[in-house]
Amino acid sequence: MNHSQWKTRRTRELLGEQVQESPEMAAERLEFRYSWAFGQALYDRRTALGLSQTDVARRANMTEDEIECIEGAGTVPTLPLLEKLAVALEAELDIHVVPGADTKLRFHAPAA
Repeated sequence: MNHSQWKTRRTRELLGEQVQESPEMAAERLEFRYSWAFGQALYDRRTALGLSQTDVARRANMTEDEIECIEGAGTVPTLPLLEKLAVALEAELDIHVVPGADTKLRFHAPAA
């Protein structure tokens, strides 16, 4: 089979084909979704506050490379890291997890 005949997992699903996935691949896909949601939430809050990656890094006692890695979906979030960034962004963090659906994270201004 050549490359032009390959179908992505998503294409096969859209065509109604049965898609089997190893538990390892499913776990990696889930970790990526968490990483992506985390990076997007950080980026959204940082830009809403008009902060640079350097500003956030300084506030969180991290490096600019670490912030860049998070925003690029290169870091699976942990609770201590989420708390550290919430403090740095002067924000509360909402996490919405629904099995089988997209996970949503959102930093926002604390309620008054």
